[in-house]
Amino acid sequence: MNTTTELCQLLAIRFRQHGWMLSTAESCTGGLIAAACTDQAGSSDWFERGFVTYSNAAKMELLSVPSALLATHGAVSEPVVRAMAQGALIHAKAQVSIAVTGVAGPGGGSVDKPVGTVWLGWAVQAQIVSECHHFTGDRAQVRASTVHYALSRLLALLAHLPN
Repeated sequence: MNTTTELCQLLAIRFRQHGWMLSTAESCTGGLIAAACTDQAGSSDWFERGFVTYSNAAKMELLSVPSALLATHGAVSEPVVRAMAQGALIHAKAQVSIAVTGVAGPGGGSVDKPVGTVWLGWAVQAQIVSECHHFTGDRAQVRASTVHYALSRLLALLAHLPN
């Protein structure tokens, strides 16, 4: 299994091959995906910007997530993560985005959305893929698992594209 650093190095190669830029829209990870990417020297070649949209107001203001989606589905939902991924493309000069929203814990969970529930979304040239995962562990482990999965899944999605 690749480390987060190795995943970012592999993503850097793919993004440079395509001349693409990445943006992130993060809620429960609080910017950890952007931090992992920008830990890499030369990441300004392929990382455009990150949005930390922890509050619903931030999701609406910075990513144009419709208030109706938040009211109807809640922040931790498929429609919201898809809107976040799309918003990260619209509000950045990027061709690819990663979006995450979830319940990292230790509190805040519910019967429908227990601690560890995370919705992830990836937009690659306006094609959006979304998935829900239930990560285990404490807050730090849920957040670290989210970062790792978000990056590894993006690498897998990009692997299906021609070089």
